[in-house]
Amino acid sequence: MRLKRSHTLTDWDPEDVEAWNNGGSAIARRNLIWSVLAEHVGFSVWSLWSVMVLFMPTDVYGISLGDKFLIGAVATLAGSLLRLPYTMATSRFGGRNWTVFSAAVLIVPVVATIVLLANPGQPLWMYLVVAALTGVGGGNFASSMTNINNFYPQRLKGWALGLNAGGGNLGVPAVQLLGLLVIALAGNREPYWVCAFYLVALVIAAVGAALFMDNVDGPGVDLQAMRAAVRNKHTWVIALLYIGTFGSFIGFSFAFGQMLAVNFRDQGQSAADASLHAAQIAFIGPLLGSISRVYGGKLADRFGGSVVTLLVFVGMIGAGVILLAGSGSIGIAVVGFIILFLLSGMGNGSVYKMIPSIFDAASRSLPLDEAGRTAYSRSMSGAVIGIAGAVGGLGGVGINLVLRQSYSASGTATAAFVVFAVFYAIAALVTWRVYLAVPKDAPAVSDPAPAASAKLGS
Repeated sequence: MRLKRSHTLTDWDPEDVEAWNNGGSAIARRNLIWSVLAEHVGFSVWSLWSVMVLFMPTDVYGISLGDKFLIGAVATLAGSLLRLPYTMATSRFGGRNWTVFSAAVLIVPVVATIVLLANPGQPLWMYLVVAALTGVGGGNFASSMTNINNFYPQRLKGWALGLNAGGGNLGVPAVQLLGLLVIALAGNREPYWVCAFYLVALVIAAVGAALFMDNVDGPGVDLQAMRAAVRNKHTWVIALLYIGTFGSFIGFSFAFGQMLAVNFRDQGQSAADASLHAAQIAFIGPLLGSISRVYGGKLADRFGGSVVTLLVFVGMIGAGVILLAGSGSIGIAVVGFIILFLLSGMGNGSVYKMIPSIFDAASRSLPLDEAGRTAYSRSMSGAVIGIAGAVGGLGGVGINLVLRQSYSASGTATAAFVVFAVFYAIAALVTWRVYLAVPKDAPAVSDPAPAASAKLGS
């Protein structure tokens, strides 16, 4: 293992225990810390409009509830689609280099948001364009996860990927907490303070990544790996599961505050009071979901990602039933959504643990030497992380569009809750059938718990 002057690591092998114990772990940890910070700020910018809509009274901006759900859907869509090119960017430009660029470029949509909100009454398309620009922050997740996947050994990937993703996901409640603080201190007409804070945070993230992160010289994700991943059925199974976990997390993160504000207005509160009370609660769900992602990864390291994922979906079905049973009650709605956030966060961690496990197991059946198997597992895992992240993010688009339609048709979210519960049931069934019901190709794709792995290798 050598470090070039250009911040590039050569001969990097995290599976080399001696090298790992003699400085490798410190290098990985340093890169993880700055990766988490940059991804955290990226997530905040991506979810910026989940807060901005609380600063947009309809009588001032002319934006309806349905329009606000559409703004959230557009931001989510842009962030999801950009995850595909971002997945390959770290291999093409280097993890450190791309982290610097991806943080700095987000200054553009933050400035655009300030300008747009300072001039209310603009046509809807302008809000949709700027929301799409903030969606660029959603791509940071794919490049960050692909990069960190290169730094950690297989035995620690669940923890490392869970921590990286969880720290990034914390950007959602962070921006919502900051929005709450601004609403409490300055009212719901001065969102510029939120944006100003993130202009500073983006500069810090970009400079820190430039100074303290490294590129890894070695096999990564390229078009060949992406094409191979697209042809692999497990890519699409994982993507389906990630729609249910991450799609729920990001979709509800955008929608939860708006739904609470609607409920508070239905109780007779003014728009300003409803926004304040919604902001006081809305951040709790994404916060707990972000934290639980780390523990979902740790549990998956211990018991196997597929086992944890199955239990997560069963629990999410129960949370959907709670929301249906308590329709119209703010208290029950909050409880149901908190459970959904906790479980979706855990599922995010467990699904992403499944990815390297599946392709590490698959590499054992290929006629390759150890270096070849490592390269195959790393490139395929990185490609699937990007594809699953992109497709999974589309679940957030679906959630906002389904909620928009449900409110438009009946004035409530009841029909949407039914759709969500049915999807979770399908995802649970798929998880059981493909990864836990001993499929025909189990030796090549199984996701065993560590104890099982040791037994198979004995």
